[in-house]
Amino acid sequence: MSANPPQGLGSARTGGEAPSVAAVVVLAAGAGTRMKSATPKVLHEVSGRSLVGHVVAASRELEPEQLVVVVGHEREKVQAHLAETDTDVRTAVQLEQNGTGHAVRTALEELGAAPEGTVLVVCGDTPLLTGATLAALAATHTADGNAVTVLTAEVPDATGYGRIVRDHATGAVISIVEHKDASEAELAIREINSGVFAFDGRLLAEALGKVRTDNSQGEEYLTDVLGILRTAGHRVGASVAGNHREIVGINNRVQLAQARALLNARLLERAMLAGVSVIDPGSVFVDVTVTFEPDSVIHPGTQLLGTTHLSEGAEVGPNSRLKDTVVGAYARVDNTVADGAEVGEHATVGPYAYLRPGTRLGTRGKIGTYVETKNATIGEGSKVPHLSYVGDATIGEFSNIGAASVFVNYDGQDKHHTTIGSHCRTGSDNMFVAPITVGDGVYTAAGSVITKNVPAGALAVARGQQRNIDGWVARKRPGSAAARAAQAASDEPGGES
Repeated sequence: MSANPPQGLGSARTGGEAPSVAAVVVLAAGAGTRMKSATPKVLHEVSGRSLVGHVVAASRELEPEQLVVVVGHEREKVQAHLAETDTDVRTAVQLEQNGTGHAVRTALEELGAAPEGTVLVVCGDTPLLTGATLAALAATHTADGNAVTVLTAEVPDATGYGRIVRDHATGAVISIVEHKDASEAELAIREINSGVFAFDGRLLAEALGKVRTDNSQGEEYLTDVLGILRTAGHRVGASVAGNHREIVGINNRVQLAQARALLNARLLERAMLAGVSVIDPGSVFVDVTVTFEPDSVIHPGTQLLGTTHLSEGAEVGPNSRLKDTVVGAYARVDNTVADGAEVGEHATVGPYAYLRPGTRLGTRGKIGTYVETKNATIGEGSKVPHLSYVGDATIGEFSNIGAASVFVNYDGQDKHHTTIGSHCRTGSDNMFVAPITVGDGVYTAAGSVITKNVPAGALAVARGQQRNIDGWVARKRPGSAAARAAQAASDEPGGES
C-alpha cells in the first residue's frame, strides 16, 4: 500500500515486471464440509473479501492471459459471486470431485486447448497468498527451465499436507506424497506441498492424460504429474515460500479466524509503515479495500470496512464502525456507526452518532451525540448537535438544528424531503413535517411542529398556547406528595395562595 495516492491494503507487489503467465487455474470445487456451513467454503470472507476472491486478486497481479476458476459444490453461488466481483473470470464446472488432477483437466477443457507457456495452479482457499509469491514462483519456473515447479514451505506441523520428497544427493524434487499415503519416514518430512504449481502448459496437458487413480482415495492426484514428467526426463523444481503462513489453506472456522488475524496484522503493519497511526493494532480491524492517507489516526475498537477512506489527519474511534465511508482531512469521528457516508474536512461526528447511507456532512460541520442521519446533506459549518433524526433532508450552510429535532419524512407510504436554508436557527424539540422548505435566515420557536413552508427571515411559531389551571393538583391529587409540596410553597411568605 502506498499512502499517497491511496491504494487498497490488499496490494502486495513491489516493483519489477511480472513474469509472463499464460493461464491461472484456481481450484474452488470442494465441499468444505468441515466449515459446517450452508455457505460454500471459498465464499467465506476474510478482511472483506471471499477466500477465492483473495486468490483471484493475487493472481490478477501477474496479469495472466486467462484465468479460470474450477467450481463444483454449490457452483451456482460461486459463479454468481465471481460474476459480481471479477467479470473477466471464466469458470469450469467439475461435476464430480474426482481429485485435483481431474479438476485441472476440467479447467484445460474449458480453455479449449493447452495454453502455450506457464500455467499456474492455485488453491482457492489460501487467502494469505500474495501476488509477490506467485510472481517469484513463475519467475523461478521460467528461469530454471522447469516442466513443473512446486511452491513449498517448511512448517512446524505438517499434519494433513503432502510431503516433498527430494533426492538426497541433488536436492531435486522426486515426488509429492499425500499425507494419507505417506510412509512413517515420509511423515517426518516438514517441507510440504502448498498445492500451488507452475507448469509448462503443453506438458501439463499431456501428463494429465496419464494420471491414474490407484491411491487410497481413488482420485486423480495432480501431484502425480510431477512423477510422470520426471520419469519422462523433464526437470521438476521447487520454489520455497518466504513465509509458510501464506500457503495455509482454510478448512474450518478456527483456521478462518487465524487467517483473518494474520491478514489483519499484515494490513495494519502496511498502513503504519505508510504513515498511519494505529493506537492499538490488536483491537482494530480493516478490510483489504480500505485506503488511508498519512497522519490519519485509528483509535482502539474500530472497524473500517468496504471502501472506507481516511484522508490526511483524519481521526476515527474509539469504538467506531465505518463502512464505505469517506472521512475528510482532519475530521474527527468518535464512537460512531457510519455506512455509505461522507464526512467533510475538519468536521466532527459523535459520540454515539449513526450515519446511514446518503449522509453528506460539509466542511466544519457537526453531527453530535445521539443523532441519526439518512439521505441527508448538511452544509458547511452547519450543526446537528444532539438527540435528533435527520432523514431525507438538505440543510444549508452555517445553520444550527436544535436538540431533539425530528425530520418527519414518511407519511406511511412515501418518503418526502425537507429543505432548511442557510444561517437558520431552529429551536429545540422541533418537528419538520415533510415536504416543506424553510428559507434562509429563519428562526423557529422551541416545541414547534412545522408543517408549512417558512419564508426567509421569518420566525416560525407552531405550538399550542400555554394555559395554567390553578389548584388542579390539590383538587385532583389530594394528599399526594405533589399536593403537599404545592401547599407548603403557598404557605411560605410571599407564596401564592
